Amino acid sequence: MKAAIIGFGRMGQRHLQIARDLGIEVVGICDQNAAILASVGSKLDIPEGVLYQDAGAMLKGTHPECVIVATTAPSHCELTCFAAQNGANYILCEKPMAVSLNQCDEILKACRGMGARLAINHQMRFMEQYREPKRIVHSEEFGGLCSVTVVAGNFGMAMNGTHYFEMFRYLTGEDPVEAQAWFSPGKVPNPRGPQFEDRAGSVRLTTRSGKRFYMEIGADQGHGMQVVYAGPHGRLTVDELAGRMHLAVRKREHRSLPTTRYGMPWTETATGIQPADAVAPSRQVLKSLLKDNNYPTGEHGRLAVAALAAAYVSDENGHVPVKIDNGLPLDRIFPWA
Repeated sequence: MKAAIIGFGRMGQRHLQIARDLGIEVVGICDQNAAILASVGSKLDIPEGVLYQDAGAMLKGTHPECVIVATTAPSHCELTCFAAQNGANYILCEKPMAVSLNQCDEILKACRGMGARLAINHQMRFMEQYREPKRIVHSEEFGGLCSVTVVAGNFGMAMNGTHYFEMFRYLTGEDPVEAQAWFSPGKVPNPRGPQFEDRAGSVRLTTRSGKRFYMEIGADQGHGMQVVYAGPHGRLTVDELAGRMHLAVRKREHRSLPTTRYGMPWTETATGIQPADAVAPSRQVLKSLLKDNNYPTGEHGRLAVAALAAAYVSDENGHVPVKIDNGLPLDRIFPWA
């Protein structure tokens, strides 16, 4: 298997490590910044002939079977489509998938037309801090998942919020169909450059069956990542940065009582859980893509973008609920990184 990486910043360098771990031959690495190529290439012992500043020349000259797009979001559409049109069978694109819904659709059309398999690097399904909650909330003792609430520091709606949108879809097995948002005043500056912006604030998503997702990442909040999962019989709280999980569930003899009896006797357990890590789950995304089994697809990536676009529309129109992917501005370009 031959692979090429486009974008050699922090995530691109992680993808090089992942490819090497999997025994994949990296035949090309591309970045427009010559200084980054030279310094990182030397540090990571990369032959000069593997380094390119032009993605087109790299793809046409190396003919990789797998292409990893690790640039910022505005170039995802052009580069992913170009990779598909130049014979890549497997494409892994960083999130958010694109900066408009039209671009998401262009990517999907190009990949389908060329028979390329596309994954978007929403890795939540491969992280213990989500796999284990999914097992717990769907257990008999918990009784199913009713709501998910994320309370965190100001980590950005696009930068990290889209990951949680996909996590909610993965945990419930249902697509969110409606979004409502209350954004904090002002924009969130992005370390990837002054041309990029993100938003802080609050978002509510709902599914057709009534499952709810809440995310509170106000601009005045500066610490932590905590998720609370609630169901008919229990509450599960996960401190994602500390790697701690706390479960409280009603005792079996009280589970038939109505939810208004919220103070009935319960049992508690506290366990450790693997803290957040970007490399291991990204490795699993790539492995699953190559095996064509259980990976976050382009359709999943588009849904996360649609949910975020609906949140923008909701906030701009008096915080009204907005249907996801129904009447959204398909051609609007968002300033995400």
